[in-house]
Amino acid sequence: MDNLKVIIIGAGMGGLTTGIAMRQAGYEVEIYDRVSQLRPAGAGISLWSNGVKVLNRLGLSQEIAAIGGQMNRVTYCSQTGEKLTDFSLQPLIDCVGQRPYPVARTDLQNMLLNAFGAENVQLNSKCVAIEQDADSVTAIFEDGRKATGDVLVAADGTHSITRSYVLGHAVERRYVGYVNWNGLVPASDDLAPKDSWVIYVGEHKRASMMPVGGDRFYFFFDVPLPTGTVSSPGTYREELASFFKGWADPVQNLIQRLDPLKTNRVEIHDVDPLKTLVRDRVVLLGDAAHSTAPDLGQGGCQAIEDALVLATYLQTTNISVADALKRYETARCDRVADIITRARKRSNMTHGKDPEKTQQWYEELRHEDGTEILNAISKTILAGPLH
Repeated sequence: MDNLKVIIIGAGMGGLTTGIAMRQAGYEVEIYDRVSQLRPAGAGISLWSNGVKVLNRLGLSQEIAAIGGQMNRVTYCSQTGEKLTDFSLQPLIDCVGQRPYPVARTDLQNMLLNAFGAENVQLNSKCVAIEQDADSVTAIFEDGRKATGDVLVAADGTHSITRSYVLGHAVERRYVGYVNWNGLVPASDDLAPKDSWVIYVGEHKRASMMPVGGDRFYFFFDVPLPTGTVSSPGTYREELASFFKGWADPVQNLIQRLDPLKTNRVEIHDVDPLKTLVRDRVVLLGDAAHSTAPDLGQGGCQAIEDALVLATYLQTTNISVADALKRYETARCDRVADIITRARKRSNMTHGKDPEKTQQWYEELRHEDGTEILNAISKTILAGPLH
């Protein structure tokens, strides 16, 4: 399709990557976001090789390498600090042809904003309705403004307003069963080796540190809790000290070193896989299309994959916009449903939904040399659009 005008709702990772891909395809692009200031959700993200390959394809290989952490090894430890397994990521890199890059979300957002042009993103623009006819689609904003184009990309996140328009009904998010605290701390050897992703596991909980650019670790803590538990930054440190009482020294050091005011606390939710991602000229993308638990580290990567696949189908058909979007839907539905389902399953295993299974997993880690873990990750990566 030539000379399309693309309206994108949402300036997160998915929206911005789509904006870059669409502009490179020669389309006119406008991005709108409801917020008054762009602040990424969460402190860090593990960008696996399938997401990195798309960014490379979009001409951002040097930029992503500059902000990505050098993650060369993975180590699992018990809560007492006993090493369960420790292995190199090199076999994975050799297999899939690209190293992963864990990144701070702010760095990633800034990189994408610079590539797209921050001045081209219109803030304070909450999309409250959508209208379309045979030839165009229009976003209507809360203040009465309108934006009309040939395609509307709904990339407005897990709490998407536009999703109910596409589906014809609202969708409830589902609590996965655990609370996640996450943030950034300066990298230091008494926490973890600077080129390793280290995960402490026990009591159905996790404490994790992963290297990102700028000589920092992205950390998270997971604790299975009932939904609706009340907390505030003033008590994060005490709570974590109590949840991880008796755990190894690096975990205690991390709890003392984190900045509670810069730490996020999130109840982890997902959304059941959707059967449709498209309504005529409107298409769901990113978390609006497939909100997943972070247990496979694929949420952001799937949004980035969406962007490339959507741009490719629009570029490679001259039948109609609706036809291109349907092809995108066919290409993406099973892929993202698989990620949601497997992330949910992994979360259940990690967080003690069936305590026997979690115990069995701890035991398996003792005998794991990395092969099975790396094979599973490779499979997920190689099922993406760029093999």
